[in-house]
Amino acid sequence: VQLQASGGGLVQAGGSLRLSCAASGSTFSIDAIGWYRQAPGNQRELVALISSSGSTSYADSVKGRFTISRDNAKNTVSMQMNSLKPEDTAVYYCNAKGVGVHYGVDYWGKGTQVTVSS
Repeated sequence: VQLQASGGGLVQAGGSLRLSCAASGSTFSIDAIGWYRQAPGNQRELVALISSSGSTSYADSVKGRFTISRDNAKNTVSMQMNSLKPEDTAVYYCNAKGVGVHYGVDYWGKGTQVTVSS
């Protein structure tokens, strides 16, 4: 499975950005796709995930501000980030969860930088 992320960049506090992730390869071996982030000195943390059935989960810190969506036909996931705060600054990584014989496997894309200035 290959994950190609796009989006990110520099924005002022209160602004918006959109991240996208396209999955390719053995996409039958994955279900949930989403985003983690890692700020300098911090551990990588879950931001949002969406299953193939559309079930979503969000970190408490982004609820009400971020919205994740999915196009199963295109194997793409997008995350709209609104009301961005300086503490949202981090490298964001696309992630996919393996299923079936691949259960427990995490697939990762290259990170994309999101910087929110105050």
